[in-house]
Amino acid sequence: MSDSIYLDYAATAPLDPRVRDAMLECMDDRALFGNPSSITHSYGRRAAGVIEKAAHRVARLVNGAPANLVWTSGATEANNLAIVGTADFRAIRGRHIVTTAIEHKSVLESCKWLESQGYQVTYVHPDRSGAVTPGAIEAALRPDTILVSVMHANNETGMIQDVAAIGAICRAHDVLFHVDAAQSVGKVAVDMGVMQVDLLSINAHKSCGPKGVGALCLDGERIKRITPIMHGGGQQRGMRPGTLPVHQIAGLGATFKILTEEMDTEVARIRGLRDRLWHGIKDLPGVTLNGAGEQRLATILNVSVAQAEGESLRFALQDLALSGGSACNSASGEPSYVLRALGLSDVLIESSLRLSLGRFTTLAEIDQAVLSFRRGVEYLQSLAPAEVAV
Repeated sequence: MSDSIYLDYAATAPLDPRVRDAMLECMDDRALFGNPSSITHSYGRRAAGVIEKAAHRVARLVNGAPANLVWTSGATEANNLAIVGTADFRAIRGRHIVTTAIEHKSVLESCKWLESQGYQVTYVHPDRSGAVTPGAIEAALRPDTILVSVMHANNETGMIQDVAAIGAICRAHDVLFHVDAAQSVGKVAVDMGVMQVDLLSINAHKSCGPKGVGALCLDGERIKRITPIMHGGGQQRGMRPGTLPVHQIAGLGATFKILTEEMDTEVARIRGLRDRLWHGIKDLPGVTLNGAGEQRLATILNVSVAQAEGESLRFALQDLALSGGSACNSASGEPSYVLRALGLSDVLIESSLRLSLGRFTTLAEIDQAVLSFRRGVEYLQSLAPAEVAV
C-alpha cells in the first residue's frame, strides 16, 4: 500500500537525498565518468580520487585503513568473500571454522558450501535472549580453527553481540575474526581496533545509502590477502575484479559521512521512537519481546503475538510495512531459524513480527502504528476463542 507506514528499515532504507546528490554529481559530471583503474589520464585519475575520498570516509567510521578496503556489491558478497576467500587462502593451516546458528544466510550458506568441500564448521547456539557468549565461542575453538565469524547485531532481533570479547579470544588463539556489521554500522560504535576484528563486512542500503555497494574491510597487519571468489581483470589487488562503480561508491562514502556526523543524535531519537512503540503495544495480551535486553539495536523491535495466526496477523496489519523476519526468509517463506534458535515454537514464530525504524521515521507515524497494531491484534484475538471452539 502506498500510504502504509514504513517499518522495515532492517530490510532496506530509503535513499537519503544528500546521498542521491553525491551519486548524481558523479553521474552528471563529464569529468567523472572515467574508469578509476585508468590512471594514465585525467578522467581515470579524477574517478580514482572519488574512490579514495569514499574510502577515507568509510575507514573513519570503522577505524580501518582506507588502503585495506575491498569494494563489493554489498554485505552478502563481502561475507562470502571473507569466509570462502579466507578459508581457501589459509587451508594449509587448518580447515575448521566457528560461527553461530543465527548468522545471516550469506554466512551460513557460505559455511555450508565449505562443508561440502571438506571443511568442518561448528555452529554455536545463542541463549534464549539471543546472546552468544564469548565463552561458548572459545569452547568451540580447536587447534585447526582458522576463522571465527560472528554477526555484530542480529538482523531479526537486533541483539548486539560482545564482539570485542570474542575478538580478544580470537587474537589470543591466533584465529582470524570476521564480523558482519551490515546492521550495526552507524547505529552503534564499530571500531576494528578496539574489537580486534580482522575482516569487517559493511553495506550502504541499510543506512539510507544505495543498494548494490558495500565493502570488506581488512586488518592489513593480520591479513593482507584472501583468495578471490570472482575472477577477471585483477582490480583491487586481485581480490575482487571488475570495474568499480564510481557513483555507487561515492554514495557509500556520503552515507558513511552522514553516519559519522549524525549517529549519536539520530540513534537517540530512534531509540525514543522504538521505546514509544513498544510501550504502546506491550500491554496487549500475548505480546512478548524477542531478543530482550539492553544490548540491542535502537532500530529493531521483534515481537510475538499469541492467539493470532501469522498470515491473518500480517493481513490485519497491512497498513504497516513490516516483516515477519529477515528479508531473505520472507522471500523463501521459511520460518525464522533465528527465532527457532531462541527456543520459540513454530506457531509463535509464525506470529512474530519485526518492526524496524530509521532516519525518516516520525513521531506521528509511530503513534499511528501503535493505533493500527492495537486495533489489528485486538480484533484477531477477539476471534481466537470462537476459532478454538470450532
